[in-house]
Amino acid sequence: MRSEAPPPGRRGRGGRVPRPWLRRTALAVALAAAGLALWSMRGGGEPPAPAAAAAPAAAAGLVAGRIDGAGLPLPDERARWRRELADNYRLADHTYCSYRAGSRYPSGSRPMSENADQNRPNAPILDTNPMRLQDGGVETGVQLQTSQSRVYLVAGEAVHFSLRAVDAAGNGVPLVVTRALAQGITYDGARSGPQVALAFADDGLGTDQATGDGVLTGVLAPAQGSLAGFNGTIRTEVRYSAGGRSGVVAFDVIHTPELPAVWTGQVREAIEDGALVFTLRTEVRLPGRYIVSGRVDDAHGRPFALLTFNDLLGPGPAEVRLALFGKLLRDQAQSDRPPVLPLTLRDVDGYLLKENTDPDRVLMPRLEGKVHTSKDYALDGFSDAEWQSEERTRYLTEFAKDAALAGAALREADPLQPLPASECGAVHRGSNRP
Repeated sequence: MRSEAPPPGRRGRGGRVPRPWLRRTALAVALAAAGLALWSMRGGGEPPAPAAAAAPAAAAGLVAGRIDGAGLPLPDERARWRRELADNYRLADHTYCSYRAGSRYPSGSRPMSENADQNRPNAPILDTNPMRLQDGGVETGVQLQTSQSRVYLVAGEAVHFSLRAVDAAGNGVPLVVTRALAQGITYDGARSGPQVALAFADDGLGTDQATGDGVLTGVLAPAQGSLAGFNGTIRTEVRYSAGGRSGVVAFDVIHTPELPAVWTGQVREAIEDGALVFTLRTEVRLPGRYIVSGRVDDAHGRPFALLTFNDLLGPGPAEVRLALFGKLLRDQAQSDRPPVLPLTLRDVDGYLLKENTDPDRVLMPRLEGKVHTSKDYALDGFSDAEWQSEERTRYLTEFAKDAALAGAALREADPLQPLPASECGAVHRGSNRP
């Protein structure tokens, strides 16, 4: 399947939003635990006396032949041991600070800079590849430039395809489409899906921008033919002739023929708990878990935030709340390019999540372009507090404990040396004991 910017935030099972920084910090904690285990093997813990504390390290040094006359590790061994403990502490502190910084905003309100691939969900997908020959192999002297307007098709939508052939110098190569056929893809021995023939033309009509520019354009509208009820991947295979040779290219789209919910067109805004909340009204036909995303630009059109709704909706009238977290707005106001209010909500799309089936979603009608423009609020009306939840508190507590243990181990090994500075200025309880 050809790629496009993924629909609103890819989710795992159950529609949960994956957190890349959580996976990274979990790995960091595992590494920190391994480091602490190494330290323990070298003599960590709560030594009752200096001699007892030195015994494990001395034993390790004896095996390796690196002890002095007093039975203690040699200076270079002690220095290496301290470096390892310092590295463990820095890693534990980095884990704590990274999680704290990455979780200060909720998953449903994130900077657009973290989600650049979702900024323009309705932009066409452009691609250039060497001409693929029908009998196998490629013709590197001819490049095929293709585009398709979208990959996911809501019931009633159409997708536009285009082709253009150029030589190595970028000059157009005469191109003729000999056959274009769209067919629903089926699996596991199921009966073949329906087929629809497509026409490609360079006549300047419809979606074709200019006559005779060498760009051939075709349109697939599943609702207008035998593919209207097909649910799944539709593959359009286009056979063509360019530069005297026969080539082939395929376009994939995913079509869902039913509408699980429709928008009413009603949008309201309000400041709630220090956040700017856009509430969109919808009529739900199929109850379940809905994932909805909207993009927010500032008054200059600069992308600012990605807002996501992820919750269960029952049948009938319902509300989808897209909340712009107050601290995100307050923090960005202190950046080099502060957002300028009012803010615009645009390009809202959503789907009903379906598990253990393919496709795994039923798409809602997309709201392209501007959906709503907010009032011009004063910044002090938004909260500057970090996001809080039971999960965040639990993780911060555990990561702080790891950092405190690593700091305590380092101080026990070398009480006269200060601990490395924390990345985020944190003071881990117990790690700074004299």
